[in-house]
Amino acid sequence: MNPKNWFAHSLAISLIALALLAAAFPVLAKSRDKQLTETLRTYAATIRWGSIEQAESFVSPEYRAAHPLTSLELQRFKHVRITQYTDTAPVPVNDDEVRQTVEIGLVNVNTQEARTIVDRQIWIYDKENKVWLLNSGLPDITRRD
Repeated sequence: MNPKNWFAHSLAISLIALALLAAAFPVLAKSRDKQLTETLRTYAATIRWGSIEQAESFVSPEYRAAHPLTSLELQRFKHVRITQYTDTAPVPVNDDEVRQTVEIGLVNVNTQEARTIVDRQIWIYDKENKVWLLNSGLPDITRRD
């Protein structure tokens, strides 16, 4: 193959590969959006059912290392029941971060006192593991909003 034909052939293959990659990008982006929706839905269900140990698995390892859940915090979660979880649509900050505001209704199981807190969540996309992780920690149920 002469150099001109080789160059034209290589250019054509490169352009085809680039076109295929460009066509696949929206599919990858949709998949990531779908994954975010599923992650938020599963996290909400986990919080609603009061499974704090499972909910902690959604928290990024870096956040967990910097802010480990104490036994006191775990005990506090055991003294409340979640009665409401009203989320807003996630707001993208960039391709790898979204923020979501959630209103959470709580009832103290001992006193039957009801109250509401606002949880401002930050979700980040872990490209290496291809998962969305909560980077703002579990809801602070001691807040008085």
